[in-house]
Amino acid sequence: MYHFFAYVSKLKYIVRWGLKRNVEPENVKEHSFDVAVIAHALANIRNHYFGGNVDASQICVVALFHDASEVLTGDLPGPIKYFNPRLAEAYKQVEKAAEEKLISMLPPEMQESYAPYILHGKVSDEVAKLVKAADMIAAYIKVMQEVDAGNHEFTVARERVEKRFREMALPEVDYFLEHYLPSFRLTLDELG
Repeated sequence: MYHFFAYVSKLKYIVRWGLKRNVEPENVKEHSFDVAVIAHALANIRNHYFGGNVDASQICVVALFHDASEVLTGDLPGPIKYFNPRLAEAYKQVEKAAEEKLISMLPPEMQESYAPYILHGKVSDEVAKLVKAADMIAAYIKVMQEVDAGNHEFTVARERVEKRFREMALPEVDYFLEHYLPSFRLTLDELG
């Protein structure tokens, strides 16, 4: 019996933004879906508008599993995870052990098929950057919606994410922010 898929399904019980009051709670499973959709979009934007040649499907799958190890570690809040370099490095080792444990829950003949999606460092820098950018956009949408709902608990997080966007300097991110992000502030009736 192999437990990989049963564990992955439990990502819905891992709450994100654990130390913040949330107007709308978010779990890792729904966040992963959002990141996968956005990563797929970023890859297509790169390919269509910026001369890229990346595999949008691969990037989508990497994004879908990018936080899978959190089913074993939980979602450690950023201020704790990055409190100091030693703690950040130690947590990377915990994440690595969790990723390896998760892969071991598959039959041996399937482990290599999933390893590139679960084990960080098994994909190209280009893929990793696009998935990270999608992760940041998903976080930005969340913090923007929380602040718009009057929850100032997320104000500093919004400013940090905006700073990270400037540091990334990826044209596909700028394109997404300009052409798609504004819709996330509209109501259902306004989208109509």
